[in-house]
Amino acid sequence: MARLMGQWLSERLGQPFIIENRPGGNSNIATEAVVRAPPDGYTLLVVDTAPTINATYYSKLNFDFSRDIVPVASIAGQTQIMEVNLSVPAKTVPEFIAYAKANPGRLNMASAGNGTTSHLAGELFKMMTGVNMVHVPYRGGTALTDLLAGQVQVFFPPMVVPIAQVKAGKLRALAVTTATRSEALPDIPTVGEFVPGYEASVWWGLGAPNGTPAEIIDKLNQETNAALADPKIKGRMAESGGNALAGSPADFGKLIADETEKWGKVVKFAGIKPE
Repeated sequence: MARLMGQWLSERLGQPFIIENRPGGNSNIATEAVVRAPPDGYTLLVVDTAPTINATYYSKLNFDFSRDIVPVASIAGQTQIMEVNLSVPAKTVPEFIAYAKANPGRLNMASAGNGTTSHLAGELFKMMTGVNMVHVPYRGGTALTDLLAGQVQVFFPPMVVPIAQVKAGKLRALAVTTATRSEALPDIPTVGEFVPGYEASVWWGLGAPNGTPAEIIDKLNQETNAALADPKIKGRMAESGGNALAGSPADFGKLIADETEKWGKVVKFAGIKPE
């Protein structure tokens, strides 16, 4: 996503955009690097869902995301899939809830790691349905391998991860996690159709250090929204199961605030602590 937008912005603004990976700390290392950067518009942060989780997940951070990073523009959203191993008899979300309640603590729920979006999507499901599942965190891509093998029974990954296995009939998709159905899997219902109010998704946007001039924020927002209206950009996003998410800086700020509040409640409910 960063490279896709960086190339567009470079061509539109006549400035080279260098994509610098700063992995670690569930995005905290990258975020802190941008927080400490000069607020001149030359250092931006590709924001995803992680900082809205981290605000509650980590008891001590060297920054306050809501204060130190200014929202510039949302870019895209992507649904997650509630999928099960074929050995699970449930073929619908209500059947899964009934099966899980009949077998408390006997179903293993995989995630891409403690505090990740796939973990929190599952914990939100547990919180809203009252089912008892054992969380099994993984690192790397082994969660999907173990789901296919039946070592774990359910997983809530971003759509791009398992869509091929779902279409090949190797895994069963019970629902998508967004508020509306996915164009990529239009026959798959949403979790919210059975659990009113449930919604979980992965999203991306751009942020800048606090103090970045408003005219720079507005210019970057304008050019980002222009990209999201371009059919080629939208097509590239769709290839990975994403959908363009255009809006103003204020719109993106509201999304961040709403997600921070929601995931904070889930983190507290589940008692999740950093590993």
